[in-house]
Amino acid sequence: MPTLLRRAAVALVVTLMPLAWTSSVRAAGDVVIGAVFPLTGNAAQVGIDARAALETEAEIINGHHDMPMLLGAGGGLAQLGGAHVRLVFADSQNNPQTARAEAERLITQDHVAAIIGSYTSATAATISQVTERYQVPYISADNSSPSLTERGLHWIFRTSPTDVMFTGAMFEFMQAIGERTGHKAASVALIYEDSIFGSDSAAVQRKDAAAAGIRVAADIRYRANSPSLSTEVERLHAADADVLLPSSYTSDAILLMRAMHESGYAPRAIIAQDAGFVQQSFLDAVGPLAEGVMSRSAFALDATRARPAIAPVNALFHARAGKDLNDLTSRDITALQVLADAIGRAGTTQPEKLRAALAATRIDGAQTIMPWRGVAFDDKGQNSEADPVIQQIQGGTWHTVFPFAVATAAPVWNVGK
Repeated sequence: MPTLLRRAAVALVVTLMPLAWTSSVRAAGDVVIGAVFPLTGNAAQVGIDARAALETEAEIINGHHDMPMLLGAGGGLAQLGGAHVRLVFADSQNNPQTARAEAERLITQDHVAAIIGSYTSATAATISQVTERYQVPYISADNSSPSLTERGLHWIFRTSPTDVMFTGAMFEFMQAIGERTGHKAASVALIYEDSIFGSDSAAVQRKDAAAAGIRVAADIRYRANSPSLSTEVERLHAADADVLLPSSYTSDAILLMRAMHESGYAPRAIIAQDAGFVQQSFLDAVGPLAEGVMSRSAFALDATRARPAIAPVNALFHARAGKDLNDLTSRDITALQVLADAIGRAGTTQPEKLRAALAATRIDGAQTIMPWRGVAFDDKGQNSEADPVIQQIQGGTWHTVFPFAVATAAPVWNVGK
């Protein structure tokens, strides 16, 4: 080869080497995703469980477990050359300002492609402000306050239902069970903590009660993490409503049930706004006092016939966490699944392209572990295809009791008896 031609060939190889190396790294490198949850403090167990759920889904995406669901084949993100999902966790301490700072750190120092969080709606409110400013997607996995997607933000996407959707299911159930049994609920009592979650929940419940012609016999707002709820329980007892509708996180839910037992107050029906009532620590703490408690839920562990991925995914999660999936951890798994699918379809973590892919999401419910029609975001970033269910603790275990078409147990309904 002539000298000049040989030199030109060498120069071309040297020029192309950085491009080839960059392409290889881009294809094989990790996709870094941030996760902000309470890992210490009074809600630490929720965060620890969320971590186990997200790690389970990352294992499914990156590994070779061959789950019957979207991305269940594993092997990484095929459109990015088999790139793996890598999670970076941050501790919110269940404090909105700490959550804000940790979200900013994940974006500026860890350079995450997106953030998933965050259990409480109060922490979600501050995290989503940060992600909006930096134009990084925030995937709201388990935050239910309706106002989160009503603030005109463009970078928040919520995969699970809001309290409007959840509360609608609760009142639909009360109407349906009343018609089926002849024992209609005439009154409800609201008790809720003084947070964005509690306040928004109560506002929706008041509205739905008025629309259903159901009287609100008590409307009680209490300070979160109160040392005692005995005074509030006395007011509930005096109101004697047909159905108690509590909106409380774990420590308060335990305190409420114990205070009711000590005062001799036994509501004819309890339908909780999820949160603390679905935690295993709640069931462990109150034991038989929880029997008959109902809650709205985004997840049905017993819906294995309609969702064949539930059993193998739950087994993988149980091996990691030592417990079954619940309403919150199932939502964490689904949030990462939806995000990873969008990253794959975008073929990049470039923010605008990733946001566009999230907005274009169309996932059939059968491709998830959730009992929903599917996942499709409206123009505010809310999944409009998420269908809640009502579950009840019977024999110490949650069973789906509504909608009746997917129920695995008949509801125990003591109203009017």
